[in-house]
Amino acid sequence: MTVARTLFEFDDSYARELPSLSVPWTAAEVPAPRLLVLNEGLAAELGVDPALLREPAGVSSLVGHGLPEGVTTVAQVYAGHQFGGYQPRLGDGRALLLGEVIDTAGRRRDLHLKGSGRTPFSRRGDGLAAVGPMLREYLMGEAMHGLGIPTTRALSVVATGVPVPRDGTALPGAVLCRVAASHLRVGTFQYAANLRETAAGDLDVLRGLADHAIARHHPDAGSYLEFYRRVVHVQAELVARWMLVGFVHGVMNTDNMTISGETIDYGPCAFLDAFDPAAVFSSIDSGGRYAYANQPPVAQWNLARLAESLLPLIDPDTEKAVAAATAVLEEFPDAYRRHWEEGMAAKLGLTTPDPQLASDVLELLRGQGVDLTLFFRALAAGTARDLFVDPAPFDAWARRRDALLPADRTAVAAAMDRVNPVYVPRNHLVEEALTAATAGDLAPFHKLLDVVGAPFDERPGLAEYAQPAPDGAPPHVTYCGT
Repeated sequence: MTVARTLFEFDDSYARELPSLSVPWTAAEVPAPRLLVLNEGLAAELGVDPALLREPAGVSSLVGHGLPEGVTTVAQVYAGHQFGGYQPRLGDGRALLLGEVIDTAGRRRDLHLKGSGRTPFSRRGDGLAAVGPMLREYLMGEAMHGLGIPTTRALSVVATGVPVPRDGTALPGAVLCRVAASHLRVGTFQYAANLRETAAGDLDVLRGLADHAIARHHPDAGSYLEFYRRVVHVQAELVARWMLVGFVHGVMNTDNMTISGETIDYGPCAFLDAFDPAAVFSSIDSGGRYAYANQPPVAQWNLARLAESLLPLIDPDTEKAVAAATAVLEEFPDAYRRHWEEGMAAKLGLTTPDPQLASDVLELLRGQGVDLTLFFRALAAGTARDLFVDPAPFDAWARRRDALLPADRTAVAAAMDRVNPVYVPRNHLVEEALTAATAGDLAPFHKLLDVVGAPFDERPGLAEYAQPAPDGAPPHVTYCGT
């Protein structure tokens, strides 16, 4: 007798426990699904044989079809502040939650589609996604994972055979399958809090959401205030880690901030080449709201919006709730600073943080337009001086640093190389790879994916992947891909 092979064993705790926060919905038909890229390591983590996902039934499941009997896919609803303006009803406008799986380590993980067609939350969008932006999300998630930064990851990208109209051009369509600790966002709590305000003060949905989030992400939090504190601190650490590698998210709306502390939604994101605190890459961020240096204060602003949503759970006395939440929110700057200072100490080879030394070297990089990633690897190698047009200020700074270093400089350099990447997704190479992939050539994408997946190990023949854009290249501009 032949035993049927299953792909995923789905649970639906989110949809089951919080029915008012999602809508049952079905993915659009995909006439010609073709697997473009499969994350075999992630598939194995999820307990699925990658070979099964390459079969026709597996590819169909990755676009939301042929799922096991009883599985109901849902579109999640949430609110959010987008560039500071509140939108009371956003939600999955081109996405669906397939369900939750328990991975081989016993962790609950969401499987979520992007580009799966229109939903009740699509507004004026077509619900579709193009190959390029979906491959960008796959690549960036793997790069961040390689850097050790908490992130959602992509399991697959499947070409749909459906053209996607964008800016007068028909682009090849695709569906991405994303894996996340959950898709609970600050915006999810904003929506639930708004329900409470419009439902005669009923706290059931908000309380149910908070209880669900606590059980899933912070099970040892003994109160709603402590839950809020945990979210504040995981976000402080996350943003500090972004800053240490020069990552610019590009669209830090409250609906793009997770409760779990994972990076989510790689739209107009990019990495710094020359160090510039004012760097903005997004075509839609004309005011620089989400510039590199603004990311920590924006994160704290977003967390204030979460606090506002949680107030009635923290204390029925609004004044007391505000005071308690404000005290927790005010922990963010110190928590962020601690993570950043400890990270900078490691990058500089120091055993103890020296905030002034760290700030001073970044000012040197800014003043002379020195590449952030190249600098720290060169510092370990003893060649950083060569990166400066005027090396005298660097020499003075280097003497201060030398006085603080441990005696074993070989060990110092080795430790620095373990935290300072050789390779990040260089913006010009990302664009070249995505352009080629859109035209049907995936080889540059796979090569870049391999490089950024092991960012700390310098390998022969990959020198071009460690270099910034050539002199004279136009400024890098990113787009949301929607």
